[in-house]
Amino acid sequence: MTKEGIIVRGAAAAVLVLAAASVGLAQPAGQPVRLITLTTAGGSLDLLARTIALGLPEHIGAQIVVENRTGAGGNIGAAEIARGAPDGSVFGMITVSTHGINTSLYGAKMPFDAVNDFVPITIAAQLKNVMVINPSIPAKTIAEFVTYAKANPDKVSFGSAGVGTSQHLSGELFNLATGTKMIHIPYRGAAQAMPDLIAGQIQVMFVSIPEATNHIRSGALRALGVTSKARGASLPEVAPIAEQGYPDFDVTAWFGVAAPKGTPMAIVNKYNAAIRKILANPETMTRFAASGLDIETNTPEEFAAYIKAEIAKWKPVVEASGAKVD
Repeated sequence: MTKEGIIVRGAAAAVLVLAAASVGLAQPAGQPVRLITLTTAGGSLDLLARTIALGLPEHIGAQIVVENRTGAGGNIGAAEIARGAPDGSVFGMITVSTHGINTSLYGAKMPFDAVNDFVPITIAAQLKNVMVINPSIPAKTIAEFVTYAKANPDKVSFGSAGVGTSQHLSGELFNLATGTKMIHIPYRGAAQAMPDLIAGQIQVMFVSIPEATNHIRSGALRALGVTSKARGASLPEVAPIAEQGYPDFDVTAWFGVAAPKGTPMAIVNKYNAAIRKILANPETMTRFAASGLDIETNTPEEFAAYIKAEIAKWKPVVEASGAKVD
């Protein structure tokens, strides 16, 4: 190697050392930071993780390597985050499942404590769902559907992407809120359930807005209400369930970012500021909005309180549903 090459490499290493020191990173200079995500490549969560990974190097002075750790409702990947060194060298994506629903669904089988084994960094995005029905059901509002469902307790079933998913528990929460007794039919995924809904084999689904929009527009499905308190940007004419007599009904599938417990707040705050800046880019927000993701960020303290509230909200719903993992 030439003398000039040695000088260039030495200067580059010095830059990485200084950049790492600025946020308290303890890993060797030049070692990539691991970003753990919970789903296979190509999905909404994976795309969000890779967007963050692409923008972070200029803020923290280290490259990011995305690792897809899938399975057990996200628990496998989240457990990998929890086991990471608390020095900024590993962080990852968490969801309403890993840090809301699964605590009650898995119970003693949970491989981590969703509150105490992590330091929340920021919520990142929310995915709104919409309640859709087969048009054979004579209902055009939530009130009309509730009347019909109560009059036909054994004739209304709702499909979901699987036991314990936000789609499943949206239906169970609807049962609790309205006094209806819809029957849950789990599928291996929303894509498998949708054809049966259109064919009338099941009558209801609580599905992400992007997955339902074309079917709603074509008349194959009828939208009754958005599950979040805020209206969906692509379905502004569909009123939230909360505006139709059930003001406390509020369900969104959210994605966030967390680090292992013990990670210094100097590092957490650095990541928080960087991620919020990356996701606030107008082009990024527009791109994700087109796929149904609403970018939303907050402080580590606000996110920590939100996670506790989500765990408390889903506990009675899981218990009432009888859902459990064998």
